[in-house]
Amino acid sequence: MDTLLHTPTSMAKRPCPFSISSSSSSSTATATATATTSTSSSPSPNRQPNMNHQVENLLQTFLGLADSPSLSIDLSFERLLDSLPSDAEQSLFINRALKLGSILLEAGKRSARKRSSNHNSLTWALPPDLTIKVFSMLDMQSLCYAAATCSMFHKCAMDPLCYTNIDLTTVVPKVNNAVVSTMIQRAGKALQSLKLGIVPGPTVSPGSCQPLVYSIRNSVDVSNFSWNDKKTRQGKESSILTRSCLSPLSGDSGAAGTLLRRLHLYNIERMDNTSLCGALSACPSLLDLEIVGLHVELRQTLVSVSMNCPLIERLFFESSKTGRDESLKSPTCADLVNNCPNLISLALRGFKLHDCKVRILVKGFRKLKYVDFSTSYSITGNFLRNLGGSTGGNLLEVLILRDCMHLKEVEVARLLTAVLAGDFKSLRYLDVSNREGLASEGDWYHRCYSSSIIPIKQVLEARSDICLLAEFPPEGSFIDIEQMIDNELNSEVSLPSHLSSPTSDGSFFMSTLESSYNSDQSGGNEDSQYNHYEESSDEVYFLVV
Repeated sequence: MDTLLHTPTSMAKRPCPFSISSSSSSSTATATATATTSTSSSPSPNRQPNMNHQVENLLQTFLGLADSPSLSIDLSFERLLDSLPSDAEQSLFINRALKLGSILLEAGKRSARKRSSNHNSLTWALPPDLTIKVFSMLDMQSLCYAAATCSMFHKCAMDPLCYTNIDLTTVVPKVNNAVVSTMIQRAGKALQSLKLGIVPGPTVSPGSCQPLVYSIRNSVDVSNFSWNDKKTRQGKESSILTRSCLSPLSGDSGAAGTLLRRLHLYNIERMDNTSLCGALSACPSLLDLEIVGLHVELRQTLVSVSMNCPLIERLFFESSKTGRDESLKSPTCADLVNNCPNLISLALRGFKLHDCKVRILVKGFRKLKYVDFSTSYSITGNFLRNLGGSTGGNLLEVLILRDCMHLKEVEVARLLTAVLAGDFKSLRYLDVSNREGLASEGDWYHRCYSSSIIPIKQVLEARSDICLLAEFPPEGSFIDIEQMIDNELNSEVSLPSHLSSPTSDGSFFMSTLESSYNSDQSGGNEDSQYNHYEESSDEVYFLVV
């Protein structure tokens, strides 16, 4: 910079390509000499404004060269560089030129951003509080785009209220732990909803009958992503969530999880029981918990919910290994009922559940309105006996038993007979469809595809307010159970397209079932009928007590 200002006098005789008037050159030289003299000694306070004014005049003159041809500036720079006697001085000359250019570039960018921000402040119609309200309605990606627009939007986008509802679910892996941590830290105590993981596709809606379990290894290349691509990014900031992705909820003494109301986790393959239970322990205000495709145990998860989430109202849990998790114990069910009395919606899909445990849950929750045990094993349906008129079942509005492999034909018939008899008055949606048909009374390997004993037609006529789905495949399509278990993780449940066609009249059998259904367990011991199951010792003790 000093070398640029100290132009050698011999250079004045050289032909100059600039079309600058002599008066301008004279003023520039004068300003240069003055600035050089001023910088050689420490200026006194009373001379500071005058020096700033001189520097501004010099800078204005210097910026006037921007209109000159670039070739002329290049030639002049080369001549100035060649005039320096030593290589060290030439290097210093170049470095100072680069430094000055960098300083001017950053100053220009900063001023441009400031002008744009001021322009947006004047032209943007909404005040900051309403802008923050609008930003809080955006998805996370759109919010990040808005924050990068200008400083005014960036300031508004950093408000914790914009991160009250964080939804980072994607179709393919795009989010890592660092992104989740940043979003949670920005939200702080304002965080109320957090959704993470991989949802199979835009056509799948969480909470529907269609399975949401998804594996990266079995996925279709939706966005040019493959498992091999993920491997090449190991050691870097990959786009895979790990078991520690929920750690920020318990950080800072659990401040972020204190007011969290909704937590949805989808197909986070590396999540384990310890990490999930640690996150739930930091969420005492949780109302809505949805877990799909995580490699966590049902019993441990329900124990953690029972201990840490007393206010929960909705619990949706879909197993990553259909039919293989049989960890649930009867005492765990009882603790969940006692500690979480506000539960309204319960979905346990793909687990191995016995009727005795299901009955404890359904009958124990006094506010339960929504029940979904789709694709569960070992459920025969006799947990529904004498339930429609009891305190625990008379509020049921939705009952989904779709593709329960052990669901018996006779139990479905008893259920619909009870509906005709006046039980389940609040029921509005019932799904007993099964892609492999219903199990017969004696041997569940023998499947029933179009039963005449199920009063579907009568229910549709008597209860027009009920949506009844009872779809079964053509006879003879049942496959071997071992083959079905092996292929379960890759299978899909077809969505219902229409109601089942009415079957032939079964009035004689209906009257028989009605008396059997209403008189069952009249002795008072409602759990005695389940003693034929092979329960562990602690479960038998619980049932007896």
